[in-house]
Amino acid sequence: MIIYSVTVSVEKGIHEDWLNWMKETHIPDVMSTGYFTENLITRVLTTAEGEEGITYNIQYHCPSMIDLEEYQQKHAPALQKEHTDRYQNKFVAFRSLLEKV
Repeated sequence: MIIYSVTVSVEKGIHEDWLNWMKETHIPDVMSTGYFTENLITRVLTTAEGEEGITYNIQYHCPSMIDLEEYQQKHAPALQKEHTDRYQNKFVAFRSLLEKV
């Protein structure tokens, strides 16, 4: 099992809109690609000193690295562009790959 983890820090002024959009649009769009079996969205409670935004972590569970690579080639660029276009200059994101052991 591969966990595709996306951590996003958003400006306080947009975080409610961002969270609603993620729950109602973006996460369902990612899940509808068929590459992930489940997801979890959490709010990060501990942040770096001086960080001003509100930080969230979204985890998508994927059966295999092959599936994840296919998702990244076929779907991720368009979905990430949609997010960037909507919230340009109002967020910082990084992605991690985790393996369930």
